[in-house]
Amino acid sequence: MNPLLSRLQPYPFERLKQLFAGVTPNPDLKPISLGIGEPKHATPEFIKQALSGSLGALAAYPPTHGEGKLRVAFMDWIERRYGLLLDPSTQVLPVNGSREALFSLAQTVIDASDRDHPPVVISPNPFYQIYEGAAFLSGAEPYYAPSVPARNFAVDWDSVPEAIWQRTQLVFVCSPGNPTGAVMPLDEWRKLFELSERHGFVIASDECYSEIYFRDEPPLGGLEAAARLGRGDFKNLVALTSLSKRSNVPGLRSGFVAGDADILKKFLLYRTYHGSAMSGIVAAASIAAWGDEEHVVHNRAMYRAKFAAVTPLLEPVLDVRLPDASFYLWAGVPEVWAGDDEGFARALYAQYNVTVLPGSYLARDTHGPQGGAPVNPGKGRIRMALVAETAECVEAAERIVRFVQGGR
Repeated sequence: MNPLLSRLQPYPFERLKQLFAGVTPNPDLKPISLGIGEPKHATPEFIKQALSGSLGALAAYPPTHGEGKLRVAFMDWIERRYGLLLDPSTQVLPVNGSREALFSLAQTVIDASDRDHPPVVISPNPFYQIYEGAAFLSGAEPYYAPSVPARNFAVDWDSVPEAIWQRTQLVFVCSPGNPTGAVMPLDEWRKLFELSERHGFVIASDECYSEIYFRDEPPLGGLEAAARLGRGDFKNLVALTSLSKRSNVPGLRSGFVAGDADILKKFLLYRTYHGSAMSGIVAAASIAAWGDEEHVVHNRAMYRAKFAAVTPLLEPVLDVRLPDASFYLWAGVPEVWAGDDEGFARALYAQYNVTVLPGSYLARDTHGPQGGAPVNPGKGRIRMALVAETAECVEAAERIVRFVQGGR
């Protein structure tokens, strides 16, 4: 067996299952889960029709590179969303959801041949656990760059030692962030691009939440930032996105990557052997979804209304505020819990049958300021995924308020 598999840590939801083992939740209250970031809004009918109307595609092997119409659909959306013109034959590739692509891109990019000096993959902390798993199974060592609450959970790139940058081959960026909802501003992109230019590492920009935002200006994307800063060749930059959140089709497993043509050429070679071509019926539904914005605007409006209803309820009892984007609330637990996010989540589940995810499950212990004792930047926080209908999310928030007001 591959010995690197032993380095993988339990997924957050497995840890949550273990946390709740032996707990009998209040039977008088129906269960409400804010734990998993799985969209629950209805899938648009026109996407279903495009899927069912293309069953003839089952009779042919799909090309790994994707049909021309599919790649053009990606390019057209990028032009509408970011004002950028990409080459559909060299700068975009279909993927089976951003999760699959994040993992496989690391296997393409990382060179772990020098066993005396293993490469480094930098991830934000807290983070999406695929980043860590992708690093381990590529033969690299993950390095966790902390997010700073006082700076809207911006990643503290300045805290990364020079010796780490020198070994870095890949940096994962998540903007809008999971779980914080923070969007990386242009100045942060400038800093990261300069570091990439100096050290030669690849930037993988995870942008699957880019279309769920709460202010007038949409979140800045990695390709857009590069173009603004005169890096129109997108050197060492790959952006990854997905239809799952944008179009409420998590089961479709459809997305695309775009950016540096040289990297995508090698990524295509890897994917040819990996056997990850997108099904023709999924491609047909994807073309329809990327070509329509009306359902995206409607979806965003539902999230805005939901967050507008829920956030004011929770603000008086939790350290929480409206994020820049995404569908998560990243909340600090009350002082009476002394930073015990696990205990808070377990008691809430037992007393009010509401599931939230402890923030410490989404982060790793790292050294504190000036090399102090290790700290977990997710400790004392919880992630709430407001993915269900508004009424259910409001009811969950009301239960949380009663729970907090009841004390520990």
